[in-house]
Amino acid sequence: MSLSPQNESDLPVPTTIMLVVLTGAWLHATWNVLTKSGRDPLIDTTLILLGGSVLSAIVLPFVGAPAPASWPFIAVSSVLELVYFVLLAAAYRLGDMGLTYPLMRGTAPLLVSLVSGVLLSERLHLAVRCGVGSICAGVLLMALAHRRRGGDWRPVALALMNALVIAAYTMVDGVGARRSAHPIAYTVVIFLSASLLFVPWIAVKHPRQVTDALRQHWPSGLAGGACIIMSYGCALWAMTRAPIAPVAALRETSILFGLVLARLVLHERLGPARLAGGLLILSGAVILRVG
Repeated sequence: MSLSPQNESDLPVPTTIMLVVLTGAWLHATWNVLTKSGRDPLIDTTLILLGGSVLSAIVLPFVGAPAPASWPFIAVSSVLELVYFVLLAAAYRLGDMGLTYPLMRGTAPLLVSLVSGVLLSERLHLAVRCGVGSICAGVLLMALAHRRRGGDWRPVALALMNALVIAAYTMVDGVGARRSAHPIAYTVVIFLSASLLFVPWIAVKHPRQVTDALRQHWPSGLAGGACIIMSYGCALWAMTRAPIAPVAALRETSILFGLVLARLVLHERLGPARLAGGLLILSGAVILRVG
């Protein structure tokens, strides 16, 4: 099976795929706001993963197992996802979402676009490259403007480390989903595997906090779990039908949704730099579509 879903990888992203990826981006921003809005991001991440595990266990019998050719990718991705959730919680503990989320989500597609062209031989049209660059430039503008106002470098370092992890599992899952013959089954199995590594570990370390969160906020855990599963399912489905780099970049429009939700839910201020960065991100998404 070819690792590239189509020979016309230099064409604009089709409308249907674009809408699916944008829906996934909104869902991604939603579960991140749920994680950040609680008292402890580590416990809230655990709650969301637990809720998602319950939903995944219900769905799994209906979707079946992914093809054996994808199992090595599932193993690698599960470990990468574990690292991702640990770094995510640590970054949200130390920094606000307006800084860490753009750095994590915006730097990753730049790395993916550079690597996919070398490893997967995906030919990227100039317009696609411009779209990726515009999205990344907008993200970095927001992050650097925030840093100039002063602040701790630790959340910046954690966010950049997590961007590397995001880029790694994006590449792994982009290929793994194509070999799975069923991207939804692939998504569900990855989520279950990562949750089985993460949730028991945190539950043993913080039993009282996890128990209290589960008792008081289990609906939020189920909602967040549904969002994270559907979000990544949308992305992986799209990666089976379009080149990985533009899909990964388009998914980072979740930053726009994140800014809106952070303003409404977390009451974060949207300054000129963030708004300008948001416009750059939106421009990149449009370029990817109309190329």
